[in-house]
Amino acid sequence: MKKTARKPATAVASKRSTSGKPAASSKTKYIYVFGAGRADGRADMKQLLGGKGANLAEMTNLGVPVPPGITITTEVCRKFYELGERWPDGLEAELKQQLKWLESITKKGFGDPRNPLLVSVRSGAAVSMPGMMDTILNLGLNTQTVHGLIVKTENPRFAYDAYRRFIQMYGDVVLGVTHKQFEEILSKKKLKFHAKTDAELSADALKELITEYKQLVKRAKHVEFPEDPMEQLRGAVNAVFSSWNNERANIYRRLNNIPHHLGTAVTIQSMVFGNMGQSSLTGVCFTRDPGTGERIFYGEYLVNAQGEDVVAGIRTPKPIAELKSEFPKIYERLHKVGQQLEKYFTDVQDMEFTVEEGVLFMLQTRTGKRTARAAVGIATDFVKEGLISKDKALLRIDPAQIDQLLHPTINPKAKPHVIAKGLPASPGAAVGKVVFTAHKAVKLTEEGAARVILVREETSPEDIEGMAAAQGILTARGGMTSHAAVVARGMGKCCVAGCQEIIVREEEHHFQAGSVVVKEFDAITLNGTTGEVLLGEVSLVQPQVTGSFKQILEWADQTRRLRVRANADTPQDAKVAREFGAEGIGLCRTEHMFFGEERLPVVREMILAKNVAARKTALAKLLPFQKQDFKAIFDVMKGLPVTVRLLDPPLHEFLPNTPEDQERVSKQLGIDLRTLRETVGSLHEFNPMLGHRGCRLGITYPEINEMQAQAIFEAAGELLRDGVKVIPEVMIPLVGHPQEFHIAKQVIDAVAQQTMRRLKVTFKYLVGTMIEVPRAAIVADIIAQEAEFFSFGTNDLTQMTFGFSRDDIGKFLPQYLKEGILPADPFVKLDQDGVGALVRMGVQKGRATRKHLKVGICGEHGGEPSSIDFCHRAGLDYVSCSPYRVPVARLAAAQAVLREKR
Repeated sequence: MKKTARKPATAVASKRSTSGKPAASSKTKYIYVFGAGRADGRADMKQLLGGKGANLAEMTNLGVPVPPGITITTEVCRKFYELGERWPDGLEAELKQQLKWLESITKKGFGDPRNPLLVSVRSGAAVSMPGMMDTILNLGLNTQTVHGLIVKTENPRFAYDAYRRFIQMYGDVVLGVTHKQFEEILSKKKLKFHAKTDAELSADALKELITEYKQLVKRAKHVEFPEDPMEQLRGAVNAVFSSWNNERANIYRRLNNIPHHLGTAVTIQSMVFGNMGQSSLTGVCFTRDPGTGERIFYGEYLVNAQGEDVVAGIRTPKPIAELKSEFPKIYERLHKVGQQLEKYFTDVQDMEFTVEEGVLFMLQTRTGKRTARAAVGIATDFVKEGLISKDKALLRIDPAQIDQLLHPTINPKAKPHVIAKGLPASPGAAVGKVVFTAHKAVKLTEEGAARVILVREETSPEDIEGMAAAQGILTARGGMTSHAAVVARGMGKCCVAGCQEIIVREEEHHFQAGSVVVKEFDAITLNGTTGEVLLGEVSLVQPQVTGSFKQILEWADQTRRLRVRANADTPQDAKVAREFGAEGIGLCRTEHMFFGEERLPVVREMILAKNVAARKTALAKLLPFQKQDFKAIFDVMKGLPVTVRLLDPPLHEFLPNTPEDQERVSKQLGIDLRTLRETVGSLHEFNPMLGHRGCRLGITYPEINEMQAQAIFEAAGELLRDGVKVIPEVMIPLVGHPQEFHIAKQVIDAVAQQTMRRLKVTFKYLVGTMIEVPRAAIVADIIAQEAEFFSFGTNDLTQMTFGFSRDDIGKFLPQYLKEGILPADPFVKLDQDGVGALVRMGVQKGRATRKHLKVGICGEHGGEPSSIDFCHRAGLDYVSCSPYRVPVARLAAAQAVLREKR
């Protein structure tokens, strides 16, 4: 029987919200009618009637041929849950009254054995959720009405086909008998009668099938299949309401940021039949190609079939182009209706239609979902055609979706074998041979031996070269802002993180996904857009930035106020950032430069030094490397600001952890193994994220800040002498106390002055801080007395505000999302109420002291559209994100302006 849905955060709430106003009445109006020239609703009443009901009403108003029907409002769904899954008073009486109207329009009777009215029962939320909720067709059939249908149509096969379909759908959706159980009986029946498809089964075979379907229901649920049409209708309506809270619908809403409280409407529509013979058909079509955006009529149809046949894959549908030659008049009428609806709704339409014995009926229209490539093409085409404005075109495109245009993607024609699924940490797709160490990834890539996928339990900063060498990264642990995820996004690498379905056995050179064992050097493919891990090599489609995409971004740049910078640690990152339109670097992380093969031993020598002199000797060896890094990045950015963050991570991250690595490093550096292990032990911290890192390193070891500042300023000065304009900004991380900033700034200023005197040049520079400790936001007015800019590091600010570890949140985040404690992963979408309040406080206090204080954000949120909208409203000057998110940020920043205008 039907499962009772839970009523936590996912259950609908009681507040009624509609964009259109229902007619005034002394009692609540629960049902709206449409068809035969009458429609109580309109297109702008989606919140009340759902998208399907509102659009059916509007099509009726436009004179489009729509089978008449009635829509039960979303308000009833909310009341249904409030009342413990019971109907509100008055609904049944109103339903019976409106069914009489439907009977009068169709000239048929609901339950009439001689002239039966059959209906479909469909869900319809305010926001389209295709395939997520339930549908039932041919409701009203029973042992009596099926015979009436046979007499009326003189087509026994059609009538029995409709009845068996109804039993199967109702049995599955309402009674809980699995679809698979019905399909097993159907397969045996086709085998018995040597039929390849359902359409080849005779009337007698279908009659047998009906009997066996009813027997299955009796065996499985110990109830007779209902004969009373009104009982059938009650069950179907309840099932649709209940499907609002099914697992797939909840997951879809969570993934697509659709509020859980909206509820679904229920549309009850008189049936028209595409399975009445060779002059009947059914199909789905789009007014433009949803894959490419081309202005061509696109879709599929099946002759002598019902709607579910088109999507079920049982029979191969025909392309809509063939309809033009097979049924030219129907094609012409359908195409004309499509153009009418596209022009009226000013968007691409996704339409369902049925032709009953040569007569066309439109069952649904909705805004067509499309690929990113199609979205930008359609938006610019609609502007050229005068259908929408540039502003509306910008608002039409989902900024997150255009990320697809910047990375390789899985070929849609491929048929991949999915073996596991993790978090879609960095979009795109990658193919390569599995390796389990960064060293091997580098070696194989440098030798040109193979493209590789780096598979790790989790990555660490030591893996940086291997990550750079690999085509993609797969980790068993970690979240959307784990090391692997953050670094991969910065590099534009495909990454699937936190894939708990795999067991990584590095020592045994394989990983396991269920029963599949993938050995080192076996090929796999990663889909970073979906989080899927695919066995073998799957063909990819390379990204192409089209003219339409360029046009959209140009319009966005003309509209936005926020500047967009990039997080870039290498000249290649900086080059990609500029190509994608970055207006500077908002975060250059110097620690990533320390992991090069030549540099890491010197860094370790510096950490293991016993005194200041020895430490300075090691730092002097690092200076040329750092200077060359900065010089190359400054040269690429030529006159654009570059914010360099001084060393941030705790020192233990640079030291070997395993006994084997420690033994190797002791030999490499000529250090006693025991001494090395003692040093590693002494640097161990119980909570390194709150430990000896950031500005704390610069205070205890000021010579580190001195070397880095010298590298920055010497690079700037030397380029300046060569005629290259440089705008360096030095950022001190993890400041929580104004005195921390004061001490660090004194060191930086002293080095700047010394460098300018020595090189005989003068350059401008800024010294600012990363606001990532909550206390820094609270005392921002004092810090701003000396700080010349703020950059909010919202990754750490989120960690410290919530007290969450971003690497461990995966253990409880799913439950928090399910229970509605959090609306989204706070490391992916900025927590605007909590963390956002600290950002606002920091901006307001900082500018109260320093009126023109430059303020930006450089955490992962800098590339997330809703967080960018917040940054615009909070008055920030810029956002900084991964180079591959720069176009996303440009569009999102423009949309923030347009939403504010509204």
